[in-house]
Amino acid sequence: MALSRSEAEREASIMLESFEGRHEKLQAFLLTRFGHVSEHLITDRPLNRCERLLIGAYFTLEYSLEAAALFNPSIVRHPDQSGIDEGSMRFLLSLRATGEGHISSIVFRTGVIDRQGGIALDQPSPFVAAADVHPNPSYDKHLFEQKLVEMGLLSHLAQRLMDQLPDSFSFEKLKQLTNQVLRSDRLANTDSAQIVESVLSLARANYELSFDPGDDCSERAIFPTSPTESRGIEDARFVAFKEDGQTTYYATYSAYDGQLVFPQLLETKDFTQFKISTLNGPEVANKGMALFPRKLGGSYAMLSRQDGENIYLMYSDQLHFWYEKRILMRPTYPWEFVQIGNCGSPIETEAGWLVLTHGVGPMRRYTIGAILLDINDPGQVIGRLKEPLLEPTQQEREGYVPNVVYSCGSLIHADKLIIPYAMSDQSATFATVSVKELLRELKANPLEKYP
Repeated sequence: MALSRSEAEREASIMLESFEGRHEKLQAFLLTRFGHVSEHLITDRPLNRCERLLIGAYFTLEYSLEAAALFNPSIVRHPDQSGIDEGSMRFLLSLRATGEGHISSIVFRTGVIDRQGGIALDQPSPFVAAADVHPNPSYDKHLFEQKLVEMGLLSHLAQRLMDQLPDSFSFEKLKQLTNQVLRSDRLANTDSAQIVESVLSLARANYELSFDPGDDCSERAIFPTSPTESRGIEDARFVAFKEDGQTTYYATYSAYDGQLVFPQLLETKDFTQFKISTLNGPEVANKGMALFPRKLGGSYAMLSRQDGENIYLMYSDQLHFWYEKRILMRPTYPWEFVQIGNCGSPIETEAGWLVLTHGVGPMRRYTIGAILLDINDPGQVIGRLKEPLLEPTQQEREGYVPNVVYSCGSLIHADKLIIPYAMSDQSATFATVSVKELLRELKANPLEKYP
């Protein structure tokens, strides 16, 4: 505000000349940003557009989403299959993008697989589109209280808050009530403020995102929004879930706040509108959860790895609550002695559920294997590769985390298994394998009931 109007206009012009070609809708963004900080102005003088743009720019920075790495891909059939050749399939690829400060977000690419299994990626846009963030329109009091219990946050003060809330409440109602409780509580102290902030953080971890439908899919970036995601969103495992003739795309991912990992669930039908929710229940822990693409016997099913070593199978009658698990597989072969986990959701085939696994061996070397589960009882492992299906080549070994190949989801097209995978946590590429050959190899190595 110390600048004269002409000086402010000059500085705004220089700023726009430097940055307007690098971003779409930059001026609209900067004016919105100005609105975020305008209450802190210490003048009543009316500001012109250039002054508002310049102040907005002082409170804005560029962030290179993919500056450090673009890796851990997952792939699904694109919801829009119009305008492509017969026998081809348009796909949507999600990736973990890591930038400054090792903060991860979810970004997207699109492409087409032809009838021979050839893969062509679409040229990504050079721009990034920010999402509009919306708090959940309502929260279920009973479910919210259950989550507080699981997190060890249902203190006397938190219970007082819950007791005063209706069965269904809004974020604004919760925020209003927490302010009232803190003001009226004579014993309010730092601990009380921390409890209230934890309750609000849980509410903020359940929210919705929306993008302009006109934005290119490669422009949409799901950047950390809630406090539980403050240090990144990791390893989304997308699956096209079929129910009652409808397809919903779910993704399990890990939210990280710098200390704890919070398993989350993302839901969308069109990759324009997204709903983010916490996963709940005593067996929701650690990383690497992957949802089956349909219900089994009327229940949801999911693979998991709560102990950081073995693969577990879970069932639940509620998508957001998981109470039981049972072990499915333990490390068996030398290339997976340290740890095994899934490389995405199971894929349904006539021979059974095909699951790609990752194994960690000597020198933290990651490889990708495969198992086959009984189609009617996925708790039965009916085939398992004795050797890795995919291992890092000499050219793929160097990177941010060396000696790693890793995937968060594959699909089948043109009788080929299409495997997008990361190379040493730095970049990503594709591998393909004949489904018939892979299934034949798996069935040639039947296993007794395991473990």
